[in-house]
Amino acid sequence: MQKIRQEKLVCTDDQRIDQFINQTRIGYLGLTDGEHPYVVPLNFTWMNGAIYIHGAAQGRKIELIHANPNCCFTISEDYGTMVSPIPAKTDTAYMSVMLFGVLEAVTDITEATAAMQAMLDKYVPGYYDKSLPQSHVEKYRSSLGSHTAVFKLTPKGRTAKENQLDPKWAFYPGRNVGMDV
Repeated sequence: MQKIRQEKLVCTDDQRIDQFINQTRIGYLGLTDGEHPYVVPLNFTWMNGAIYIHGAAQGRKIELIHANPNCCFTISEDYGTMVSPIPAKTDTAYMSVMLFGVLEAVTDITEATAAMQAMLDKYVPGYYDKSLPQSHVEKYRSSLGSHTAVFKLTPKGRTAKENQLDPKWAFYPGRNVGMDV
């Protein structure tokens, strides 16, 4: 795996990275369609050291996974813009994590149900008064007739970067360069 060029931005704090992955709501699954990249925004959960995603068991994403299960899953959050009187030094505060590996179909119904329950707990905590039954995962069909497929990415590599927000340089509407020189 290639090194991150701007070493000062590298985050190696595993606890902070795991917390970030758990809290971030949207991830981007990068696949290859022959010569062309294909990136899909998805809900996900981080469980037992793996990313779990779900979706219809048919469609372009599924075809690409079957043709080449190698992938990159990227998660990022923007924390604001930091200004500078020097335009080229205006910067963005952020954190991002990239996970690399091979997607595997989750065929064990207990594991698939646990992953789906973890997603419900993440996106609608406390909404349901009962746990998701395995029968729902087994029998559910979308309006187009497809059942749900669950996939798992156990990362073989991971990188994390962050550029922390310096509050004294945080941009806000109305702030202008005259206030900073």
